[in-house]
Amino acid sequence: MRILSISTGFSFAVSLVLDLAAGVLLTSSIPLLGNFLTLTLSRNTGVAFGVRLPSPWQELIIFCALIGVTTIAIRSKCDRMQKDAHAVGFGIIIGGALANLVDRLIHGYVTDFIAVGTFPIFNVADACISIGAGMLILENLKKKSILSA
Repeated sequence: MRILSISTGFSFAVSLVLDLAAGVLLTSSIPLLGNFLTLTLSRNTGVAFGVRLPSPWQELIIFCALIGVTTIAIRSKCDRMQKDAHAVGFGIIIGGALANLVDRLIHGYVTDFIAVGTFPIFNVADACISIGAGMLILENLKKKSILSA
């Protein structure tokens, strides 16, 4: 449970601080790798990839997703959380989701600022959610002996 708490707190803090900093400091796009990787401020009022759903559906989906991830993490702690990878994976998912939720509650939108190629602009919290999900998928594949050989 300690690893879950640490990874949640870390991903939450880093995601939220960088989102807030981007919202204040980014006044124009900053190329990092030419036009392929840039820091570009975008305010996402939608659910994901800028997709906007009519109220109250959007708020309901966001709330249910947060409750669902938290419930899964709490229920899994009994058997799976003994594995560090599961705890870290769930922790960074929860931390990223909470950071996006707080950003949305403060501003009414999520601050996105990382642009890679033609992929939709995203933020560190989104990356945490994706990386955490990837960790859980890989750990479950290893558990089923698909990757262990």
